[in-house]
Amino acid sequence: MNLLILGGNSDVAHAVALQFAAGAGADITLASRDMELLKKKAADIEIRHNTTARAVHFDAADPESHAAFYGRLSPKPDVVVAAFGYLGDQARAQSEGEEARRIIDTNFTGAVSILEIVAADFEARKKGVIIGIGSVAGLRGRQSNYIYGAAKGALGIYLSGLRNRLSRHGVHVITVLPGFMDTKMTAGMGLPGLLTATAQQAAEDIFRAYRKSRNTIYTRWFWRWIMVVIRSIPEGIFKRLSL
Repeated sequence: MNLLILGGNSDVAHAVALQFAAGAGADITLASRDMELLKKKAADIEIRHNTTARAVHFDAADPESHAAFYGRLSPKPDVVVAAFGYLGDQARAQSEGEEARRIIDTNFTGAVSILEIVAADFEARKKGVIIGIGSVAGLRGRQSNYIYGAAKGALGIYLSGLRNRLSRHGVHVITVLPGFMDTKMTAGMGLPGLLTATAQQAAEDIFRAYRKSRNTIYTRWFWRWIMVVIRSIPEGIFKRLSL
């Protein structure tokens, strides 16, 4: 089985790669921009699990390069994980259009661009699994990160539609909704320990979802119920909360 991880330099991506290499004997392709770091991670996977791992350049924010990138892949993947993302700076995004566009383009536009190419290939081959990593931030807008949340919310709707389209062609789409994550992207944010998952915990949840052909999962599991509460708060009350 060949696994392609888009955004392969993220902490979660590396943990997912190790999980699939250990649990499914997968050959791994890590795709991202920082090739020096990516090659180190690929070498680490090979040493740990005696499998094939390679690093290839991929830029989520450059949609014009996506068709050529995917066309060069040989062999083509059986499973694709879209793990790239950009949290960004909400305050800057409110006053700087460039920051807002970067958040939207990285988290949504870039994902749609590459996953439509993957979807067409999988649909033609009538097999494959697409795993998209969204966020619980996309389930209700909050003043602290509503541009990031809007992009992830759009990604969630996109993955739902893709799942509906591809299910009749033997292709499965999994939506992953993480809550707080202890990664380099959230370093220094002072996240609550009891509600924060490690990259390893997220990877285990994702691999389990792959094995069981889940449609949508929360990581960790309790975020499903936290979000039930948050989404049930009446708007008149919610808009006065500092979240």
